[in-house]
Amino acid sequence: MKTIAVWFSCGAASAVAAKLTLDQYSSQFNVRIINNPIKEEDSDNTRFLHDVEKWLGVEIERCVNEKYPNSSCVEVWEHERFMSHPLGAPCTRTLKKGARLAWELENHATWHVLGFTAEESARAERFKTFERSNLLPILVDANLTKQDCLDILLKAGIDPPAMYKMGYPNANCVGCVKATSPTYWNHVRKTHPDVFQERAEQSRRLGAKLVRVANTRIFLDELDSELVGKPMKSLDMECGLFCGEEG
Repeated sequence: MKTIAVWFSCGAASAVAAKLTLDQYSSQFNVRIINNPIKEEDSDNTRFLHDVEKWLGVEIERCVNEKYPNSSCVEVWEHERFMSHPLGAPCTRTLKKGARLAWELENHATWHVLGFTAEESARAERFKTFERSNLLPILVDANLTKQDCLDILLKAGIDPPAMYKMGYPNANCVGCVKATSPTYWNHVRKTHPDVFQERAEQSRRLGAKLVRVANTRIFLDELDSELVGKPMKSLDMECGLFCGEEG
C-alpha cells in the first residue's frame, strides 16, 4: 500500500490531523504517524503523545537525527555556535527537517500531512511550493481552525498539552529561539525562569540577540522584565518542515 506520513508535533492540530487521516484514508493507505521528539519541549508533551496514541489506536513512531541522539536544541546551538536567523533556526533544520529527510531516504511517502489549520492556508501553500508538493492539507480542506482542534480533543476526553494552559499558543519548545517578541520572552521568564536563564546565558555566550525591541535586537539579559509588546500569536512558531521567525 502507498504511504501517508503524518508528522505529529505534540500539538492539538497535528493530533486532529492524524485522526482525520486515519479515519479517511487508512483503508486505502498505510498511514504512519511520526514524531520528532525534542528534549526542550515541556515534559507533559510525552503524556499527551501517549493519550493521542490511545485515541488513534496506533503507535506513534519516533524519528530522530542520528547525529543528535538526545534530540536536544541546546546541543545543536552549542555545536553550531549559532541559535537563530530570520530564515529559521538550526534546531529545526537538524532535529526536524534533517531527521525527516533521513527518514525519506529509507521510506517513501506518497503524501505528507502536517498540522496546518484553516487560518494557515497560506502557510500550507508556501509549504507545497517550497518544501513538499505532495502535502495533503487535511485540516485546511476540512476548514478546521486551531480552536476547532482543541475542541475536538476536549470532546474526546483528551487533556491538551500543559503549554496551552500556561498561555502559550502552541506546544513547541519552551524558550523557542525563533521568537523575538518581548511579550513571549517575559512570559517564558514567568512560567519557566530556569529556561529563561539558560537561554540568556547561552545566547549571550554565543552572541545571539534573541529579542527585538523597537526594531533593535538585544540580548535576553537586557530585556526589561516589565516590557510587554504585541500579544503572543502562533503564526510561524509552529515548528515543522517550514521554519520561519515569529516577530
